[in-house]
Amino acid sequence: MSSADDVDNAGYDDLLVGFGHALRAVGLPVGSDDVLAFCAGVSTLNVGDIMDVYWCGRATLVRRRDNIPLYNQVFRHYFLDIEPATADIRKKTLKASSTAGATLEIPNTEEGLPGQVSPDEIKLGYLASTSEVYRHKAFADCSDDEIRQLRRMMSRLRVTPPKRRTHRSTKARRSSTLDMRRMAREMMRTLGEPRDLSFRKRKEKLRPLVLILDVSGSMADYSRNLLQFAYSARRANTKVDVFCFGTRLTRITRSLDRRDPDEAMRMAGESVMDWDGGTRIGDSLRDFTRQARRARLGRGAIVVICSDGLDRGEPAALAESMEALSRIAHRVVWVNPHKGDAVEYVPTSLGMIVADPFIDEVHSGHNLASLERLADRLAKVG
Repeated sequence: MSSADDVDNAGYDDLLVGFGHALRAVGLPVGSDDVLAFCAGVSTLNVGDIMDVYWCGRATLVRRRDNIPLYNQVFRHYFLDIEPATADIRKKTLKASSTAGATLEIPNTEEGLPGQVSPDEIKLGYLASTSEVYRHKAFADCSDDEIRQLRRMMSRLRVTPPKRRTHRSTKARRSSTLDMRRMAREMMRTLGEPRDLSFRKRKEKLRPLVLILDVSGSMADYSRNLLQFAYSARRANTKVDVFCFGTRLTRITRSLDRRDPDEAMRMAGESVMDWDGGTRIGDSLRDFTRQARRARLGRGAIVVICSDGLDRGEPAALAESMEALSRIAHRVVWVNPHKGDAVEYVPTSLGMIVADPFIDEVHSGHNLASLERLADRLAKVG
């Protein structure tokens, strides 16, 4: 879930509805009106705070006090990937450090008392705070256990390509354009007597999204997590194509079409022969533009290049490839983990300096929070 302020929550409706289905699966009486109230309540909140989502669900999806422990278990498993706890934790005060350095103090209370916090909720608040710390921690600084937790959280990302209007039109209930042909046909049926106004609008369809991932040695701390991001994007929509490059370009779209993410990661890794090798960005992008001309993969698409810009190839080849790519693609977005949390990014590597004139936007992909902001931005590009 995105930690950006004033985020558009429309992309999370499927996630929230899925939580309602999970509650129904364990026997809780959750109706469709309850789920709609839950989604409407979350839409008014800052979804970066997991506890706000918890309390909104408590208020709209739980009807009886006896169902609270079961609700807590489902919430932990669905949003935090934590199995139901067996130990009963009782503490007078729990201090959990948040990312801003704040301290959360929760009093010790008995479960089930009205207006008070149960031990399950104490542990849930602690886990939510821990997840928030993981969300803002750089991938390069995470341990193996933290990386596994982040990848489970990343699997719930909803990366939706933006929509574009086509040249074809369809009928509409209300629009600024009159459908004169339809009105003329209706008048012929009524012997020239006009009945109702007819309107038309242009059709919309998803714009293609192409992810080109750098898997060279200099991106070793980030390439696996960016590949997980690409897997989430591909699972969400078939209009997404994924490529990897080091010294050459490899298309891994079909390798990611697996239900099991571990199997998809393994097959993608086996298909890329130059993983953790050198970097030749210009030559790889030149191969992509040639494929794009033949298969129209990148024409009118949002092309996202994930790389640190440390290129060992010729600068002239990179400049030529980026110029050709900018003519084919609708927008060129570059994701550089070295950008970090800086508001303004000044390119320092030679590859980034050469490519900068042809880049429309530069984003960071150094932690989960930055990838969530990227996913939200891609749904609105153009």
